[in-house]
Amino acid sequence: MALTNEYIKQRLTEKFGDQVQNFQEPYGMLTFEAPKDLNLKVLQFLFDEDALAFRFMTDLQAVHYPDNKGRELAVVYHLHSLTENVRIRFKVFTDIQTPDVFSATALFSAANWMERETYDFYGVNFIGHPNLKRILNVDEMDYFPMRKEFPLEEQTRVDKDDDMFGR
Repeated sequence: MALTNEYIKQRLTEKFGDQVQNFQEPYGMLTFEAPKDLNLKVLQFLFDEDALAFRFMTDLQAVHYPDNKGRELAVVYHLHSLTENVRIRFKVFTDIQTPDVFSATALFSAANWMERETYDFYGVNFIGHPNLKRILNVDEMDYFPMRKEFPLEEQTRVDKDDDMFGR
């Protein structure tokens, strides 16, 4: 039996009920979300279930939604079932004031560096990470550069003609 988005959705709903929600299929990739305190349980289920076998983490990153109060930061997991060649996207949202999410490093070794990078650029605190510290930016930075809290460029520049840049 081929692994379909409908079957994955059915198995997740059977296991977690309405705690997994907002199912979508942009460009055919099943995307869903769950509360942040369930991220390890959902990841473990997707990993352990032989019919699903999502045992490869392709990517882990964050997205900053500054207008989404109480859900400003999203941690996004991209998982791949190598045996069935199916990919899914799993999201958890967290408040920017307490950006604590459980670390997936015990389940996926690849999560180690990806979580460090996500911490470095977005400030997500991965609870249980073995070595959560900055990986690309200097330790003295007191901000997280990928958050949308800062303008993309200096607003006082006069050496640029905005008409040349389509503005």
